[in-house]
Amino acid sequence: MVFNDPVNLMSYVSFVFQSYFGYSEDKAHALMLEVHENGRSVVATGGREAMERDTQAMHEYGLWAACQPDPGSD
Repeated sequence: MVFNDPVNLMSYVSFVFQSYFGYSEDKAHALMLEVHENGRSVVATGGREAMERDTQAMHEYGLWAACQPDPGSD
């Protein structure tokens, strides 16, 4: 999950989503708008190790992110 922050430009957030996740420009833009408008967005899902790796990568790009378990997975 990526959170909105007062630091990063929207264009940069879209760039990160395209560069790291390989998302199309349209998908990256839609996720960025969700972060901007709703304060957060689930940008990836998967196993715990992969999500921890993705969260660390978002931190390295300077984005506010957290790895949260899927509420439906017990």
